[in-house]
Amino acid sequence: MKYRWIFRKSNDDGAVQNLAKSLSIPEGLARVLSARGLVGNSQAESFLSPSIEEIHDPFLMDGMEAAVERVERAVKSGEMIWIHGDYDVDGTASASMMLLFLREIGAKAQYFIPHRQGDGYGLSAASINKAREAGTSLIITVDCGITSVEAVRLAASYGIDVIVCDHHEPGESQPDAVAILDPIKPGCNYPFKYLAACGVAYKLIQALSINRGESERAYNYLDFVAVASAADIVPLIGENRALVFAGLELLNAIPRPGFKGLLDCADMNRNPITTSSIIFGLAPRINAAGRVGDARRAVEMMTQSDEVAAFAIAQELERDNRTRRTLDEFTFEQAFREAEAYLADGNRRSLVLHRDDWHAGVIGIVASRLVEKFHVPSIMLTTVDSYAKGSARSIKDFDIHGALKSCERFLLEFGGHKHAAGLSLSVENIPAFREEFDSIAHAAITNEMMIPELLIDTELHLSELSPQFFETIKKFAPFGHHNPKPVFYSRHVVSANGVKIVGNNHLKFRALQSNFTIDAIGFNLGDKLAFCRNGRSFSIAYTLEENTHNGNVTPQISIKDLRPDSI
Repeated sequence: MKYRWIFRKSNDDGAVQNLAKSLSIPEGLARVLSARGLVGNSQAESFLSPSIEEIHDPFLMDGMEAAVERVERAVKSGEMIWIHGDYDVDGTASASMMLLFLREIGAKAQYFIPHRQGDGYGLSAASINKAREAGTSLIITVDCGITSVEAVRLAASYGIDVIVCDHHEPGESQPDAVAILDPIKPGCNYPFKYLAACGVAYKLIQALSINRGESERAYNYLDFVAVASAADIVPLIGENRALVFAGLELLNAIPRPGFKGLLDCADMNRNPITTSSIIFGLAPRINAAGRVGDARRAVEMMTQSDEVAAFAIAQELERDNRTRRTLDEFTFEQAFREAEAYLADGNRRSLVLHRDDWHAGVIGIVASRLVEKFHVPSIMLTTVDSYAKGSARSIKDFDIHGALKSCERFLLEFGGHKHAAGLSLSVENIPAFREEFDSIAHAAITNEMMIPELLIDTELHLSELSPQFFETIKKFAPFGHHNPKPVFYSRHVVSANGVKIVGNNHLKFRALQSNFTIDAIGFNLGDKLAFCRNGRSFSIAYTLEENTHNGNVTPQISIKDLRPDSI
């Protein structure tokens, strides 16, 4: 992969030195804070020590008072509350959290998670009819509902009220619901706009807890918010950072049986749980429930109070995840070959691929992998019930939701974010849609945008990598979208002991700069071997890691890219 190295701009040295001194942190990390806009001492201190006190008043969210009043009335009168979620981690975690909380405060509650292939996405007539059969008078949607105008109208015709908890982009018109909780809807002045759906659902739980004079009760559910927020790749800044930080503490201190079962099953119970272990460990297994089967199993696992029962479901999800990986690889190989042929003439700036038999549960993952491989907006479509349904994934600075909106005359439905979306259309409209979408991509995507960025925080001398440096950088976690691991840059580095190719095309050597050495690994950088062997001097962009082997923990650098110093 070829990268554009982009260097963040820092403040003057005096401001950086003042930050380092006042916070008692290494100057190199003060430069990182400065480059990320955390210049004031209080702002930087708050970042390094997130607090539950930073979580906003939920009643600042438009519609919250009406939502709380309606839920409390339902609890008091013994009405059935129907929770409608989604089949991904954010949706199932939101449904699990809401179900447990409502039952804890004495509500009668059931939940419904649609089947990915049989029911599709969002609040549907099928769900509403099932809710009606169950005697429901209140539906709470989590991770969907903001565009469900017709479905909410149907519910109202049955005398069923709806509260929407969502974080997706609203359409031109909004459902006529009792309350719509969505911080990005027009007219909502909530101060933080980037909550996961589970974060929005948590705000309702927080508001209900405050209303009952027991605000701390809500904190017991922050583990769900941490898992969902990390998995849904929402920006880990501001309120999200405080929510996830507190949720990770809870997850590590007393993991509930559902999460513990999954950690045991995935052999992840020996190390502290981080956002990275959620994204690469827990999330794929939770998602596997809905990708290759019934997503309700994820809710059953996460709401279990019995560890043995939770572990049994976790084993099912582990097996499903292995099946998912097989489907993923098979589908990606097919899509990769089609994408290569499709992009061969160099005139395309997007991918729209379709096969009738691709598995609906893995096309979103494959779309993301195509973006990583070819760095163009990618849409994967399969055929479900005679219609093309699929997932769209984008590159930086290309609004894929906006692009779909511009193509909506070809679409039956669509929804999502700037970076990811879902869509459906008639199969016969795919060729016209493909051309229209590519023309939009051509107009919006420059040649520069097609080369991925590697954003570098600051230059560093390897000799600055003291034990204190490694200890302090841990305070920059939780890492995620908009708060990635700091990327450092060092020049005039050589290999102290030659360079090996290990594993699947990884570089391994001991980096030497001015008599200071440290272990280095460069994953998938074997093709750059010529730049760093035979005593050649090179520059590296890297993050910091701790390598655990046989119980021993040693610091190392993880190289993201390297260049010969002659360039």
